[in-house]
Amino acid sequence: MSTASAPVRSARLGLRATPTQETVLRRAAEVAHKSLTDFILDAAYLAAEQTLLDQRLFMVSGSQYRAIMEMLDRPESDNPGLTELFSRRPVWAEK
Repeated sequence: MSTASAPVRSARLGLRATPTQETVLRRAAEVAHKSLTDFILDAAYLAAEQTLLDQRLFMVSGSQYRAIMEMLDRPESDNPGLTELFSRRPVWAEK
């Protein structure tokens, strides 16, 4: 990431780690050719995104709920793109 396009960091986060955790984090950052801060932020950000994407409870307004329920109640329709996608052999199965 070049410094010209890097977002300005203004929020300060603090954390404490055990000596073992610090050693592992520093070694991993070195292997990834990143600063300790960049490594920790990248890893934490990815974990946070995944946690948010894995949510199974969605809060929606009454009108949004009705729209979702109407969509789910509609009869199924042909979707050629989806049919084609599911007919492909998965990449991981090609070994």
